[in-house]
Amino acid sequence: MRSIDQGTIPLDDASVRHLDLCLGCRACETTCPSGVRYGTLIEGARHFIESRHRRSWPERVQRWLVNRTFPNPAVMRIFGWSVRCMTRFGVHRLARAGWVPAPLRRLLRYLPDPKAPFRSVRLPERTAPRGEVRHRVGLLAGCVMQSLFGTTHTNTVRLLTEYGCEVRAPEGAGCCGALLLHNGDRERGLELARRTIAAFDSPELDAVLTNAAGCGAAMREYGEHFKEDPALRPAAERVAAKVRDVAEFVHGLPDVEPRRRMNVKVAYHDACHLLNGQGVHAEPRRLLKDIPGVEWVDLHEAEVCCGSAGSYNLTEPELAGRLAARKARNVTATGAEILVTGNPGCILQIQAALRDQGSSIRVVHTADFLAEAYTNGKAARD
Repeated sequence: MRSIDQGTIPLDDASVRHLDLCLGCRACETTCPSGVRYGTLIEGARHFIESRHRRSWPERVQRWLVNRTFPNPAVMRIFGWSVRCMTRFGVHRLARAGWVPAPLRRLLRYLPDPKAPFRSVRLPERTAPRGEVRHRVGLLAGCVMQSLFGTTHTNTVRLLTEYGCEVRAPEGAGCCGALLLHNGDRERGLELARRTIAAFDSPELDAVLTNAAGCGAAMREYGEHFKEDPALRPAAERVAAKVRDVAEFVHGLPDVEPRRRMNVKVAYHDACHLLNGQGVHAEPRRLLKDIPGVEWVDLHEAEVCCGSAGSYNLTEPELAGRLAARKARNVTATGAEILVTGNPGCILQIQAALRDQGSSIRVVHTADFLAEAYTNGKAARD
């Protein structure tokens, strides 16, 4: 990256390809003895590339579609509706049987099971807690989460309100900009970040919560992104300081205890941007292990990327597929009935790989599983 910046090596297809192949999982940050902030460096390099290097037209089309589709909640809701229609008419079966072209088949393999379709939700701007208000928290509605994982949002609100949290989901807080920043579209990513900061910069909020690992990691770095902007920097730093993963926040509440027995064998996968980007490791494990009836099994290489990595599984399907297959083999070896993880991309990636290997292990979002065990009401199901 330094050599490209200084012009000692050319910004050509070979050097760009080398950087494109990086997952951006940030595992190197957790092991670097010098504390190099690689995530910031690779995002800067990708912005440099996208502003100066002309890609082939198929790459441009692919990246344009990814960058325009996923950060747009309205488009994602249409996408989710289309997927529900496709699963209803059995397109997923045709894809898995090999009756569609390979490029389309690679996309269709991520279709959910017809019994657990994508669901969209519009969160209320304010949801009162059960009983007195002990905390006021903001919850990022996001783009992918509210459009495809609406059930997880519903269960997240249920979990939080059970323990005295007033949950606010500002209408202006859509996409946080994480995917665009990760892919080098810095200008549009920062514009979305500004909207998110404006939506959550309130002294009334004790915390700003996310249930998507990549979103949380990006939002915790808002202060860094706007350090050269004297007008916005204070607000960016205030919001960044309040960002917490839902499991991390719930673990810190004083009276959290399981309300239901869950007789099931459980393993846990660390989403890269939750572990490496946010440093959250022990909290979800403790919450899961405290549930009566849960038989905990350790997952070998739990910290290794599954290959989802934002949009990496769409832009680099072959390498992403190899990582997913490796992850699925490790999951199957545990003998678990359920794999729990805290990121939507990981859920789709690992579930598809498990299906490819003939496994019936379910992949469940952490918030969904916790809502089932830690609330008196029945958690919503897909």
